[in-house]
Amino acid sequence: MQKVWSITGRSIAVSALALALTACQSMRGPEPVAQANIPEQGYLTASSGPSIAEQGYKDFFADPRLLQVLDLALANNRDLRTSTLNIQRAQQQYQITQNNQLPTIGASGSVLRQDTLNSNAMTSYNVGLGVTAYELDFWGRVRSLKDNALDTYLATASARDATQIALIGQVAQAWLNYSFANANLKLAEQTLKAQLESYNLNKKRFDVGIDSEVPVRQAQISVETARNDVANYKTQIAQAQNLLNLLVGQPVPVNLLPAQRITRITSSSALTAGLPSDLLNNRPDIRAAEYKLSAAGANIGAAKARLFPTISLTGNAGYASTSLSDLFKSGGFVWSIGPSIDLPIFDWGTRKANIKISETDQQIALSDYEKSIQSAFREVNDALAVRQNIGDRLAAQRRLVDATNTTYRLSNARFRAGIDSYLTVLDAQRASYAAEQGLLLLEQANMNNQVELYKTLGGGLKANTGDAVQQAPSSAERKAANSAQ
Repeated sequence: MQKVWSITGRSIAVSALALALTACQSMRGPEPVAQANIPEQGYLTASSGPSIAEQGYKDFFADPRLLQVLDLALANNRDLRTSTLNIQRAQQQYQITQNNQLPTIGASGSVLRQDTLNSNAMTSYNVGLGVTAYELDFWGRVRSLKDNALDTYLATASARDATQIALIGQVAQAWLNYSFANANLKLAEQTLKAQLESYNLNKKRFDVGIDSEVPVRQAQISVETARNDVANYKTQIAQAQNLLNLLVGQPVPVNLLPAQRITRITSSSALTAGLPSDLLNNRPDIRAAEYKLSAAGANIGAAKARLFPTISLTGNAGYASTSLSDLFKSGGFVWSIGPSIDLPIFDWGTRKANIKISETDQQIALSDYEKSIQSAFREVNDALAVRQNIGDRLAAQRRLVDATNTTYRLSNARFRAGIDSYLTVLDAQRASYAAEQGLLLLEQANMNNQVELYKTLGGGLKANTGDAVQQAPSSAERKAANSAQ
């Protein structure tokens, strides 16, 4: 009996040593260095204050109706819901790879009956617990797979954050589109009313023989053009509402739709961009690309570990007997434990090819990461370029509106006094109408640009400015931190 316990003790000691050595090695290589090659001369080079992306969307946007619409969208949008479900799926996949680092214990039972021509029949019963092919992770293969799953999960979570930021920007701009479609409709209806008055006046002058039929037909052309614009803007209002309903995921209540032209979209008086490092920290799409790059590095470690022997441990303990009634009696206890090894000899270069594939995947991920940085800087600089000149454009357009309105009023007075022909009035009407439309377009572009700048800087992830955003370190960052200690 002492011998049995001695053997058992040595086996347990060997197993404990193997477990202690598990995952102590890693075949992961050095992490690549990203070179985004961002131009030194650009709009996003300095800061006069913290980035507006640090503000929560409830503090950035000014209209309480829009804030209610945004809350509805965050609760019901299907793309955001799918992104959240993808996070749950990636989380469960990470849990599976984490569980693979632990032995799987299962219960088993069997009945075996053997019979030959030269002996009596014999029945054996067996029941017990066992560990089946538990891999001793000497080279860090299982650990690398776990790191890859963790990075994939974090990348999926960051992708969901990017979806939320994009959704908030899209909803705000769709809400503005609805507002300005209404404003254009009202302008078109006012223009149609004025054109009808001119048409009726010209028709009376023609009926009494003062003018020819030409001014009548010219006025009719303006009337039908205005009617066409009215119908067009009614279509745009319906389409803007349909888009808003799609983004929100349900019909938007009428009381939350802007009936009047929006004159202010944000509560912020200064739209600061912050430092370039703020952009890298606030943009979840850049963070997602970084996680994917880290996951690719973990795959290289798993592929390299396949070059070395795979050692697995199998064991079981239970009871066995040729009689069911004696199965659990003294002397029926049996146990076994033993390792197995898978040593690659000739695989015709398959495992080395898998390493090359993993290294290529890492280079692809690095290129995607660098491009995501470049794209983010380009988007922000484009928004800042519009921001830099939009004020001058608006001021010039307002002066143009004043000038064309004055011209139209004077031309109409001269026509009624019989000094000028109706053609002068017609030209002035068209110029005034076009200038008013251009002003509405610029005002909408101005507010869309404010939303776009907030979105491209990474704003919209927080509801309130004081909320904290946690960014978990990638497996590459954890490896670098451990190496530095």
